[in-house]
Amino acid sequence: MGVKHGREYEQILNELAEAVGRIPDSYEFFEMDALDWDKLDPVGRQEVNEALAEDLFYALGTEPVITVGSGVVIYESEQHRIYVLIGEEELTSVPLI
Repeated sequence: MGVKHGREYEQILNELAEAVGRIPDSYEFFEMDALDWDKLDPVGRQEVNEALAEDLFYALGTEPVITVGSGVVIYESEQHRIYVLIGEEELTSVPLI
C-alpha cells in the first residue's frame, strides 16, 4: 500500500535509503549478520539500503512503527514525515510532501 506522498517517489526512496544506511546494524532487518554485511562492497551495501527503503515505504502504510536493527522507523501521517531514530536520538526525517 505505501504511505501517502506528494514528492517524487524516487527522491523519497533515495533519502530514506540514506537515512536507514546510518543505522549501524540496519542489515539485521534482512536477517544478515555482521560478517555478511562486511563482505559487501559499497555498491552492494547501497543496494541493500535501497531494498530496505522500498520495503519500509510500503510496510509503513500498514505498520507505522518498524524496528530496523537498533533503530526505529516511524511514519507520522499527520506530519507527512518518516522519522529514523536510534534510541532517543533522532537521526533524520524524510519529508513526504
